[in-house]
Order: sequence, then structure tokens, then C-alpha cells
Amino acid sequence: MTVAVSTPYTVPVALMDVLQVTVLVLVAAGDTAVVLIRAHVRQVLALSVYGVLLAVLFLVLQAPDVALSELTVGSVALPIVLLLTLAKIRRREE
Repeated sequence: MTVAVSTPYTVPVALMDVLQVTVLVLVAAGDTAVVLIRAHVRQVLALSVYGVLLAVLFLVLQAPDVALSELTVGSVALPIVLLLTLAKIRRREE
């Protein structure tokens, strides 16, 4: 068994490969869902979930700083801005 880094919390390479592939498949399913959803509000909510999935992917890839940024921007800030924009557009149409 070879490991990239020897720490007390080292995870076997095969387990990390399985985890990375699993998260990549979830991310692929998430981005497909965002594209296929037609209702705008549901699409924004799916985009928020997709941001969480990307943050998990970055954590699995051992980039916690990027994961925190993605969690903040992709899961909170961007969906709020998009929902406010949708609300403003709907108010104008009425």
C-alpha cells in the first residue's frame, strides 16, 4: 500500500479513489439536473445544492480553502442574488 502523505490520518489510496469517483458522479448528476430543470426557482435551488456538491468535491481533493469559498459563493451568495433578481423581474411583469 502506497500513500501520498504519511500522517496519522492517512486514508488508503483505493478508498480515496472510490470517494473521488463517487463525488465526481454526484457532481455530474447535479450539473445535469441544474441544466434540465425548467422552473427558475427550482433551478436556483438545484444550483445551490450543486454548489454544496462542488464544495464537497474540493474537500475530497484536499483544497479546504477553495471549498470554503465555493460554499460561501456557490451555495449562498449566488442563489440569493438570483432569487432577488427573479423576484424583481416578476414584480415588473405584474
